[in-house]
Amino acid sequence: MDYRRTYRPGAAYFFTLVTEARRPILVTHIDRLRDAFRITRRRHPFEIDAVVVLPDHLHAVLTLPDGDSDFSLRWREIKRRFTQSLPLFVQGNRSPSRKRKGERAIWQRRFWEHLVRDEDDFAAHVDYVHFNPVKHGLVTEVYDWPHSSFHRYVRLGLYPPRWGSGLNIPDTVGRE
Repeated sequence: MDYRRTYRPGAAYFFTLVTEARRPILVTHIDRLRDAFRITRRRHPFEIDAVVVLPDHLHAVLTLPDGDSDFSLRWREIKRRFTQSLPLFVQGNRSPSRKRKGERAIWQRRFWEHLVRDEDDFAAHVDYVHFNPVKHGLVTEVYDWPHSSFHRYVRLGLYPPRWGSGLNIPDTVGRE
């Protein structure tokens, strides 16, 4: 398979990142993950349009600045900073190749990305991000999941507080 990423300066992208072996460590260490985002954003700016952090994966819609398309650099930095901030006991079972490379088993090596095509695609991905905790059965109401940009959207009046009640957001948007 010849997989090629699409890099477009100033574009919005939807991402899915998953922990190695789907270990449920992200929410437990949410402050360390927030710090990794904050420090990386300071050094390599980007907008967080929507984000949700679940125990074993996260989804985000990010917009890069005009003239910059290197989202891989940003994710590499976020993953590295988060990994380095964790105590060694959090490290999972490492494969022989990870041992050879001195890698800790925190994240799956790759991530999934989708170039957002237009406003409708953007809205569908933001909805998918916010509905994801309900989809995974972690909560019954979107509002009840604390690790999500949904609350910012409610404060800004972009969603009503009970948005998502009774909805069935299609699975065609994200990959996990």
